[in-house]
Amino acid sequence: MDYFIETPYFGILISILAFELGLFINKKTKIPVLHPLLISITFIILILMIFDIDLASYEKGGNVISLLLGPVTVTLAIPLYKQIELLKKHKLPILIGIFTGVMTSFISVILLGKIFAYDTQLINSLIPKFITTPIGIEVSESIGGIPSITVMSIIITGIIGAIIAPFICKIFKIEDKVARGIAIGASSHAVGTAKAMEMGETEGAMSGLAMGLAGLLTAIMVPILMIIVKVII
Repeated sequence: MDYFIETPYFGILISILAFELGLFINKKTKIPVLHPLLISITFIILILMIFDIDLASYEKGGNVISLLLGPVTVTLAIPLYKQIELLKKHKLPILIGIFTGVMTSFISVILLGKIFAYDTQLINSLIPKFITTPIGIEVSESIGGIPSITVMSIIITGIIGAIIAPFICKIFKIEDKVARGIAIGASSHAVGTAKAMEMGETEGAMSGLAMGLAGLLTAIMVPILMIIVKVII
């Protein structure tokens, strides 16, 4: 048993079983807050704690799954390609929406961080919370953040976005498919995009586009914005 735990197969198997459990519970209960990802994370933590398994042992397989994030993200180009004409038609509103999303997230983190007197390193760690994990980690490291905190904030942001997005769209009567997709992708990255794809192919395609461009804009803009913030504050 100890030999198996020390192999990558353990982390991969536990991750798959945990997520399948999350899907099962979510489908059975129909409760939005019981998101499959949230359940799977909780399940994995409990397994590691109960059986006193070192995190490094799990990460041997967990890192293999993380390695697949890039290729999986690229597959989002497929629904986007199918909606290419819609993208051309609404290119200006789409770009403005994504840019607004990036700026809103950055400014809100800075302001709330200052209001609650957060440590500078913690603020830097939270700034990339709305973009996909691979890009978020790189941005966090480049501005002096803590990648582990960044990953945690990205996961929480994505789960919250996936849970509340349908309700927000319903409350504010946002019925345009392009607008819904852009809003979800620009604020809650891959997890939100998965929810957007459940809402419809157009929403999923636009959310995937927003997620990619938001990550790109953040990587380019955040170092510059950080310099401006240091000068102003």
